[in-house]
Amino acid sequence: MNGEPMAPDALTGPLQRTNLREQVLALVRQALVSGEIRPGDIYSAAALATRLGVSSSPVREAMLTLVNEGLMEPVRNRGYRVIPMSEHDLDEVYTMRLLLEVPGTLQAAANAQPEDLTRLTVIADEIEKTAREGDVVGFLEADRRFHLGLLQLCDNRRLVDTVTAMRDQTRLYGLEALAERGVLDNSAHEHHHMLEAIARNDMDSLENLIRHHLLHVRSDWARPDSVSPAGDRRPRAGGKHDIRGTSAIEG
Repeated sequence: MNGEPMAPDALTGPLQRTNLREQVLALVRQALVSGEIRPGDIYSAAALATRLGVSSSPVREAMLTLVNEGLMEPVRNRGYRVIPMSEHDLDEVYTMRLLLEVPGTLQAAANAQPEDLTRLTVIADEIEKTAREGDVVGFLEADRRFHLGLLQLCDNRRLVDTVTAMRDQTRLYGLEALAERGVLDNSAHEHHHMLEAIARNDMDSLENLIRHHLLHVRSDWARPDSVSPAGDRRPRAGGKHDIRGTSAIEG
């Protein structure tokens, strides 16, 4: 690292001293999905641990979990590297999510109780708040809790686990640019619209909202705001939540 001060980001510590591995894993997942951790660059557990104010052990465990899930690969004596996702890969993820999330969420909606809607409304409020503030990390975390929390009501653990894995393979490199333009909150409102459709038992509207929301994921949310000279799509460096500093974080 170059030693210069860096802007606040997804990997700003210190973390709470309980469930460190889970907290680190959640933060690294968010950074991976948003493009803060960039495909092809090498990240050492020691350097990320320093940023988080924890020991290297929970960071290394989190990285190994992502290796086992096929999202990262170890680089001998250097650290870990994100495995790139091609446009075809992302198209496959989008198709899988359509096939699973649409019927799964409709089933979940049929099972939803008033207390479930109350709980999800609190999260939807949080999504809108983070969108207004341009907090991409908070937006991603709340969006994940909302959709998986709703989907769990379908009472199908395997479906939820599969969708969770598909979400982790999604790439949302365009969120930072949308947040900076102040238009991320347009998408945030959709979560309240979904809950309103569930409350009035309007499954046709709910299905349209889910499909539209997933289309964001594959189109404007996924579109990076810069393209390298070689045509490789990459997120812009140096943004509000940028964690890189250099092309590879050395330990």
